[in-house]
Amino acid sequence: MLIDSHAHLDMDDFEKDREDVLERAVQAGIGHMVSIGIDLKSSMAALNLARKHACISSTVGCHPHNADRCEACDLDQLARLASEPEVVAWGEIGLDYFRGYSSTEAQLRIFQDQLAMADDISLPVIIHDREAHDATYSILKGMGKGERKGVIHCFSGDTDLAEAFIGLGYFISIPGTVTYKNAMQIKEVAVSIPLSHMLIETDSPYLAPVPRRGKRNEPAYVYFTAMEIARLRKVPFEDVARQTTENARVLFGLPARGGERR
Repeated sequence: MLIDSHAHLDMDDFEKDREDVLERAVQAGIGHMVSIGIDLKSSMAALNLARKHACISSTVGCHPHNADRCEACDLDQLARLASEPEVVAWGEIGLDYFRGYSSTEAQLRIFQDQLAMADDISLPVIIHDREAHDATYSILKGMGKGERKGVIHCFSGDTDLAEAFIGLGYFISIPGTVTYKNAMQIKEVAVSIPLSHMLIETDSPYLAPVPRRGKRNEPAYVYFTAMEIARLRKVPFEDVARQTTENARVLFGLPARGGERR
């Protein structure tokens, strides 16, 4: 069984066939999916999906792309949503200096505000870090070390940076880009970091892995990412599946099969 630790299942890309997408995931051995909020509207939609489907958990958060439009009242409403039992993390939050859809000032403010709010209620965080490695690491370091701090989603740094985040108490999430022929840096990270600190994800509907590259991504395809990690590490697929699933359960407090939430 696998867990897709990061998918945007509320997006319009899935509007016409969402139920079929979920059924394909179950048939492919995906035991659980985490649907990610990127603003107040999507956080509410993700929560509604989690309420409807036992195989989905949800998160709340304001993505850095949306920081300019994020008001204090939005954060207050996200905090109220965060108390719902289906919500397992605060995110996707962080910094994106590549696209620059929101100002640096707003990104930094909204990121730090959300980190503090998540810390107040002991929710792990899901971190977006694109071309903002130094700033992201510095801010997270300022939040202190600990257990189950969160995960660096769709990791795009090198092995040294991955190890630095792990040292603070964060998991590293490997996306489908690890299957791309020339993606040598993420392949090296996938080989080098401890399996005990790794999650896997699709980031659906984005970043479909080989052999589905160029098509809409969906949770069932996390299988290809796990297979590639196993190939690179020269270990059985079952080892990657078992450990990344356990890591996701520990981080997000997900139930074991037939069990209660941790």
